[in-house]
Amino acid sequence: MPSRMIEWAALLGRIRWRRPRIAPVSDHSAPDSATRLIPREESMPHVPREYQALYTYLEHRYASAVVLTFGEIEALLGFTLPTSARTQREWWTDTTDTQRHREAWIRTGRTAAPNLPARNITFKRLV
Repeated sequence: MPSRMIEWAALLGRIRWRRPRIAPVSDHSAPDSATRLIPREESMPHVPREYQALYTYLEHRYASAVVLTFGEIEALLGFTLPTSARTQREWWTDTTDTQRHREAWIRTGRTAAPNLPARNITFKRLV
């Protein structure tokens, strides 16, 4: 029995010796690395932080038109829309004003078409 143990030990020793060595993985964590597993925040379009959830939602919808109620938008954002969003069409459509909230849908390539009496907004993809 002891001689068989020696044979097994010799065999295992040879297997370990013949096992191919694994090459070290290059360090992709360097700041100038072209390959990224997690995108950098600065590569995201500039959308105000409070409206990023709406941006993300619209960005991941493949439909050419997405209809959301005020309640659904507020649930995404986590806060109540301002009164002007509920009463003034321009809050959604005015492109001359510098209000940054529009970046949430403009950066996804969409326009907003509010239906204030129905309390919903249709975000249409530009063709």
